[in-house]
Amino acid sequence: MVDTHCHLDACGSPEGELVERARAVGVTRLATVGTDDPGIERALATARHHDDVVAIVGRHPHETTGFDERGLDRIEAAAAEPKARAIGETGLDYYRDHAPREDQRRAFNAQIELAARLGMPLVIHTRAAEDDTFALLRERAASLTVVLHCFSAPGRLEECVEHGWLCSFAGNVTYPSATELQAAAREVPDDLLLVETDSPYLAPQPVRGRPNEPANVVVTAQAVAALRGVDYEQLEATLEANAARVFGW
Repeated sequence: MVDTHCHLDACGSPEGELVERARAVGVTRLATVGTDDPGIERALATARHHDDVVAIVGRHPHETTGFDERGLDRIEAAAAEPKARAIGETGLDYYRDHAPREDQRRAFNAQIELAARLGMPLVIHTRAAEDDTFALLRERAASLTVVLHCFSAPGRLEECVEHGWLCSFAGNVTYPSATELQAAAREVPDDLLLVETDSPYLAPQPVRGRPNEPANVVVTAQAVAALRGVDYEQLEATLEANAARVFGW
């Protein structure tokens, strides 16, 4: 199994312990995310230290106030490292609005262009901003591999499939009230399916209310396998193949 999106530096436990606990339950690869300049350095340092960890590097929409060319240059320099495998998480968040929307859009556009120039996948965060996020992806990311992290737009699944965007499901797909998200997890084509923890956030139902960690991706994957009516081993093979294709591991 693979955890395609986690924040190891925010999980509270030593990163080595998190990786070991994930390995112990069969997690073979982790992608840890840097969302600002210090976070990018931490993600890269962890990836350098662990053979089974790679880094996703970029600027989260919450961290885009005053984003400029210097910020983009730092992401590009980080992306040149061998263990960096995607740009992100980038996108738009109009729910929290921690950064001005104009700055969010400028940073998003710049990171789309960077991913295109480098030929790297683009990992998307969107919350309460799907219209603008999807419009920019349609207009500017047609040639890119796009991963919709913590997939939250079940009503737009058909559009995602049409454009070939991968849908990555986190622990909230296991929540009893998440019926629309569960329907999307059943319907997304095999080749566009991923799972993640987004740890330390969104712990799956059996451990809900506690800090999440990469080992819990197995719980989410078990729930997705049940939704899709397939054996866990079959889903595991699908997810590992998709993640290898996207992240080049």
